Amino acid sequence: MGNVCWVYLVLAVCFGLFVNTLSQGDSDSDAITAVYIVTLKQVPAVHHFEEELRRKGNQGFHHGGASGRLNRFHKPRNNSRSHQNSSSYFSRVHDSILRRALRREKYLKLYSYHYLINGFAVLVTTEQAGKLSRRREVANVVLDFSVRTATTHTPQFLGLPKGAWSQEGGYETAGEGIVIGFIDTGIDPTHPSFADHVSDHSYPVPAHFSGICEVTRDFPSGSCNRKLVGARHFAASAITRGIFNSSQDYASPFDGDGHGTHTASVAAGNHGIPVVVAGHHFGNASGMAPHSHIAVYKALYKSFGGFAADVVAGIDQAAQDGVDIISLSITPNRRPPGIATFFNPIDMALLSAVKAGIFVVQAAGNTGPSPKSMSSFSPWIFTIGAASHDRAYSNSIILGNNVTIPGVGLASGTDKDETYTLISALHALCNDTTLADDMYVGECQDSSNFNPELIEGNLLICSYSIRFVLGLSTIKLAVQTAKNLSAAGVVFYMDPFVIGFQLNPTPLEMPGIIIPSPDDSKILLQYYNSSLERDGLTKKIIRFGAVASISGGLKANYSVSAPKVMYYSARGPDPEDSFLDDADIMKPNLIAPGNLIWAAWSSHGTDSVEFQGENFAMMSGTSMAAPHIAGLAALIKQKFPYFSPAAIASALSTTASLYDKSGGPIMAQRAYTNPDLNQSPATPFDMGSGFVNATSALDPGLILDSSKSFCF
Repeated sequence: MGNVCWVYLVLAVCFGLFVNTLSQGDSDSDAITAVYIVTLKQVPAVHHFEEELRRKGNQGFHHGGASGRLNRFHKPRNNSRSHQNSSSYFSRVHDSILRRALRREKYLKLYSYHYLINGFAVLVTTEQAGKLSRRREVANVVLDFSVRTATTHTPQFLGLPKGAWSQEGGYETAGEGIVIGFIDTGIDPTHPSFADHVSDHSYPVPAHFSGICEVTRDFPSGSCNRKLVGARHFAASAITRGIFNSSQDYASPFDGDGHGTHTASVAAGNHGIPVVVAGHHFGNASGMAPHSHIAVYKALYKSFGGFAADVVAGIDQAAQDGVDIISLSITPNRRPPGIATFFNPIDMALLSAVKAGIFVVQAAGNTGPSPKSMSSFSPWIFTIGAASHDRAYSNSIILGNNVTIPGVGLASGTDKDETYTLISALHALCNDTTLADDMYVGECQDSSNFNPELIEGNLLICSYSIRFVLGLSTIKLAVQTAKNLSAAGVVFYMDPFVIGFQLNPTPLEMPGIIIPSPDDSKILLQYYNSSLERDGLTKKIIRFGAVASISGGLKANYSVSAPKVMYYSARGPDPEDSFLDDADIMKPNLIAPGNLIWAAWSSHGTDSVEFQGENFAMMSGTSMAAPHIAGLAALIKQKFPYFSPAAIASALSTTASLYDKSGGPIMAQRAYTNPDLNQSPATPFDMGSGFVNATSALDPGLILDSSKSFCF
């Protein structure tokens, strides 16, 4: 704890002194500081290690990974003292260049990158960045840019229990010995999905991995184990901007968001962990490779996302530590600057990672369904789009006039043989509460506004407005209001101003339903209003005549046609630059389950308000699709340890399916509004090679391999 705090204190003080010094000088726009990532022409350390292996006479591709013989497909990263020596050497070179280029000027170096790329991140003025770019040692100077996160049953849907897992000896050994590195928002080490004692088959220590676990107050000693083998965090670029809040964002690998915990468990969470949310049991969860190891490199944070300089530092460290696979459920906030999208520092670091034998998986982004919306650009990165799977949760409310309205809500139903009176929150106000006092009172956020005698034993109707989407109002508070007032259940209708919003199933701790369609909401309100009896003179309500029952949404339905490409999944063609010229690179590479995915959640996770305080959350996005492939790649790497990243990509791509589970073509949703009514057969720009086939990928037959010559 002490060491980390001192590092942040020193960095913050240095930054403050640096800015103050500049402010006393030239007030010209050139004095405005920013973080730049500088790449040098000299090759990084990993290239020197490759040359060393080559000199020792390593052989080319051969079948026989069990022999343990070194070759170019299975090169353990050298984690000896030579790494420390090379790190020190590169850092001295970087310092020398800065001193010579910026003689007696003020600057602040944040990182020295040495393993995958040779370069550094530095806080300088625009004029100083120009000086650095003119140095003969410098290949590229890029302004740091922001990045963001892209956000149980799927092992069965992918056929793992009787297919891929059985080929590896069952779930208890699936992925054993493989380390997956996650560049994300961190991890909650207390979650049972990451414990190393839940299986009778003990976890081995991966000999080729040399990572460490940071120890802080939020991430105490003992947080790591034989399952969670490494955890670090990177935030120097964020700190220089003055936006890092160590108490909210956690200056440690601990996940204060939830996203990183979720993605790690999708890929490699333990098998058979009960999913209990809002007191309801939704089955047992498992990662795709439940016996693989996890290493976490936190570079994204709840309050601001992240920055490329911190992400590159995490990637560089992951490769040096010896991970086998890197999973990135993150994308740039915009297309990176420069002559080509894939010449940005993140992608160039990942290029060296692939050359070093690390398989890299990245989310395509959630900017679909328009063409050229892709946010993962480079040919050496395996880009994953999001598809549905065959499980869905549906709920419905049956009105007293025999009209059934569909909805969502992970909630129990009311008693089957009874109907309950419907009462609008707006008609159950206390005498001293009016709409003039609180125009949002219909959202049921405060039980003190309502008359408990009117609501007790009835179904409370609340409005779902744009404030819920923005997080200003929450389902949890509304449900708590209904419980405080002893309501029999709660019904949410959609405000007509919330147009085209796709609502995921949300946990409710009492009988309830959310009606996501504004048109269906109108039907509910018309029935309710037409059933009111009013006094002829005063027009006051004397009887609430509308009744209903709620069927409940806890039971999953497996009759949905799947998979289909989700409307939000980013599409090709791959853009070459900010002018959207085609890059002639096929993206995405593959699609995988990414919609309505149950997985582990951080105990302090705040990314989804409705799952705060829960151990599991249901999330959707290409963020959820990418770790499915990272886990499946671990199974392939376990069976074929000599496979190169290109060979793993080939195994996944050539065995992918073009058909849904009913035998028809995979469909792609084409619109954000009413996506199921706007769909057509998917093309390669929607789904790449198709939907992943986990079992076939472990017996691919022909492998289309690629040597380093694929690197431009």
